[in-house]
Amino acid sequence: MSVFAAVLALSVGHPTNAQQAAATPPPPEIADKVQLCASCHGADGKPVVEKVPIIFGQHMFYLLTELKDYRAGRRANETMAPIAAELSDDEMKALATYFAAQPWPNYSEVTSPEDSARAQSLAVEGQCTQCHLGGMLGDSRNPRLNHQKVDYLTQTITDLRDGARKNAAAMAAIVKDWSDADIAAMSHYLAGL
Repeated sequence: MSVFAAVLALSVGHPTNAQQAAATPPPPEIADKVQLCASCHGADGKPVVEKVPIIFGQHMFYLLTELKDYRAGRRANETMAPIAAELSDDEMKALATYFAAQPWPNYSEVTSPEDSARAQSLAVEGQCTQCHLGGMLGDSRNPRLNHQKVDYLTQTITDLRDGARKNAAAMAAIVKDWSDADIAAMSHYLAGL
């Protein structure tokens, strides 16, 4: 049994209220794959698994690039790598297009004034808006960070700093000297924008 089939089998069951709230139904040719994605990323766009990002409303080209990076081994993740390995280019494009078209879910965190000030200073120093744009909304090549999940942001920035994530050299160079407190401040700030 393939990894895709095994994870899908575990995720099949009665839909929850959250699963029933998905914005639009997926095209039939990727419906089973969208259901698999929902088992972690959430059928309503709010992830149900720790350290999993919001992908509803994320930029299409960015999502496509990340799927290809998982498949090629440029980005490591025990769950995503084997799933991406079984996806064709057409399936990846269809999934990225589908998720990009969904509304960003209502998610926000409260940040302290101290964390906000620290993060804003780091953002200026790192010139974050050069790539992620004003409001940290991103563009086709750079992800939206505004209202992304705190635990995912913390893990991702830590992985970039520590060299565990290898598909974003420019970001790794920016955060290489950040402390855990810097990462926590930035993660809460971005989640609360």
